[in-house]
Amino acid sequence: MSELRRDPLDQRWVIIAPERSRRPRGALGFGHEPLEAVDPCPFCPGHESLTPPEILATREPGSHANGPGWRVRVFANQFPSLTVEGPHGLHADGPYDAMRGVGAHEVIVESPSHDHDLADLDSSQVRDVLLCWRDRLIDLYRDTRMKYVLLFKNRGAAAGATLDHPHSQLIATPVNPIRISRKLDAYREHFKRKERCLFCDLLQHERHDGSRIVRDEGGFLTFAPYASRFPFELMIAPKEHRWSFAELTRHEADAMARAVKDALLRMRLGLGDPAYNFVLHAEPNLHAVPRRSGFWDTLRYDFHWQLIIYPRLTAVAGFEWGTGFYVNATPPEEAARHLRGVDVSDGAVAAWRAAQQGHAERKG
Repeated sequence: MSELRRDPLDQRWVIIAPERSRRPRGALGFGHEPLEAVDPCPFCPGHESLTPPEILATREPGSHANGPGWRVRVFANQFPSLTVEGPHGLHADGPYDAMRGVGAHEVIVESPSHDHDLADLDSSQVRDVLLCWRDRLIDLYRDTRMKYVLLFKNRGAAAGATLDHPHSQLIATPVNPIRISRKLDAYREHFKRKERCLFCDLLQHERHDGSRIVRDEGGFLTFAPYASRFPFELMIAPKEHRWSFAELTRHEADAMARAVKDALLRMRLGLGDPAYNFVLHAEPNLHAVPRRSGFWDTLRYDFHWQLIIYPRLTAVAGFEWGTGFYVNATPPEEAARHLRGVDVSDGAVAAWRAAQQGHAERKG
């Protein structure tokens, strides 16, 4: 079983998970080489027996669990970082702290189509993916051992993916990750001083300034963060104050789906279809125990969830690893200007696909 260990110098937890070395391409699958084909693909319809039993699925009428006929399908990761069995068993190990690797690690297969990324799906399919994310967050937060759920996607070998069938993942942890904790502290301190949501203040300024906005439609803002760590990093967030992703409505999921699809198409057509990661920074679990007295009392007012997309155009090197500073050669204003100008009309998308098909035929 995996184990969580705390580094007292950096004050961060690390998951030691030997099971992960059994994944396709193994523990040494580094680099930017193309993903290796896995035949048969365990995520394709008709191969449901190759995965753990489904936890949740959006299905066509008349289809049956653990068989074909699904639109989105969720199951436990076969090579999990954390597992749900047992108490976390927090204990001291000399000067260190450790606990059993209790949590959850799930796969969300986003489409039955092997070759369609989120950018290729229609908005209703993307909406179904978002609603599955929401429903799994709600369910996992009923478990008081779980303090945080991170939903994320690795697309492409350079982004850490090991299978090319479109999928995202979630990991539920028995501790709040340090990056999330620092962000939550910043929200809380801002609210204590000003009785306003920090992120709402940032969104108001971004909309007033305008230079970093890529898209401002349908209740969601897409923009390049002021202090972007990576070239063409994008953030998507509800324009109105929304503290809980678990309260996402179907109407909001429709609008968010259009924003996500638009952002990924702009990256594809404007940046040469790069590998990318994205992460959803949702709220922590208010029902987790033990809970520090008064710690999340203002969360409904001070927190604001967001989705962040990181195209993998540069590598993180020694300076970044050693200092936590990031060197970004593309100012976010320039990134936003470029992505705003990308034509994402149906005609432009069709032309891109035709060009890709022609390239594949010439290569073949």
